[in-house]
Amino acid sequence: MKQYIVIGLGNFGASVAKTLVDKGYNVLAIDKNKEKVQELANTVTHAVEADATDEEVLKTLGVRNFDLAVVSIGNNIHANVLTTLLLKELGVSYVIVKAQDNLHGNLLSKVGADRIIYPERDMGVRIAHNLISSNVMDYLEFSPNYSIIELPVTANMVGKNLAELKIGSQYNLNLVAIKRKGEINISVRNDISFSSGDIMVVFGSNNDLKELQNSI
Repeated sequence: MKQYIVIGLGNFGASVAKTLVDKGYNVLAIDKNKEKVQELANTVTHAVEADATDEEVLKTLGVRNFDLAVVSIGNNIHANVLTTLLLKELGVSYVIVKAQDNLHGNLLSKVGADRIIYPERDMGVRIAHNLISSNVMDYLEFSPNYSIIELPVTANMVGKNLAELKIGSQYNLNLVAIKRKGEINISVRNDISFSSGDIMVVFGSNNDLKELQNSI
């Protein structure tokens, strides 16, 4: 079973830690704030009040034995970067770090962060897309040019299958999954017909996705 470290137990870090535990994983949660540690003490595997910028502390906690670390230190960029650097130097193979902006993200890349996330920015982008495109139910940016979106199946699509709608050939898009009555079907065959209430999960270039949205 994989073991995770979550450093920084603000709203984002605490949410990550709780979700990992709910999925059955072991989680070591670390924060300098005693109250935040106590709030998660009965939820995660281990909750420790500690300074993650102290190399000796990280060694004592045995961070090299963990598969993945999530660094979610809030407004202290120095602590955020230093913790990332120490985790990589101590042998944590994969470190995900929360960044405030692109400049912060570039700095984290230089010290070895394996993945950088921008929660506030990404949420803002998702909300904006939902506001602009009334038929987009959810949106996730994969890169500046490629995204994945959820679109409801419209009345004119009901009863038709993937081959008839030509989502792949005409729009150059990949139908990743279909959500139907709370279930997700990732084995999407060309002969599967759409039903009322279905939700399409579609991946492709932003230009092709926009063309699909405008046509349905």
